[in-house]
Amino acid sequence: MTLAADVIAKMTHRSVTLATCESLTGGGVGAALTSVPGASAVYRGGLITYARDLKSRLAGVDPELIQAEGVVNELTALQMAVGAQSRCDADWGVATTGVAGPTEADGVKVGTVWFAVVGPRVGMSPPPQYTELKHFEGDRETVRAAATEHVFEMLLRVL
Repeated sequence: MTLAADVIAKMTHRSVTLATCESLTGGGVGAALTSVPGASAVYRGGLITYARDLKSRLAGVDPELIQAEGVVNELTALQMAVGAQSRCDADWGVATTGVAGPTEADGVKVGTVWFAVVGPRVGMSPPPQYTELKHFEGDRETVRAAATEHVFEMLLRVL
């Protein structure tokens, strides 16, 4: 069983849904999820916001944040996850943003990836939010594959 299948199974058991907002993974997370039979019970859909302006227009990331901090940072990842969750009407939202290479971008080294997961609001309490910064070694495809797998590891930990 794959990590994506483990996530689908766990979310199905809990009767919760998931949406994604991807940048450097370019839809790899959504593709891995939809390759699992029964994913439609859990996976609502996703946004691929590869371009800077789409992070704001589609996912609702504050354009002033992007202007000031760039797109590879904790707050951008968090706002992307919230955007996926709200725009896809899902219980959970997850996001990836980083630099896959082959060269650095905006002074951010290749292999740098921010992840964010946002859970459902329960009552009056704020929704749970989890972020992680990881540095992966390797070429572009290795970084993208590692980031995709890490999303599932992170989700399995927080669910």
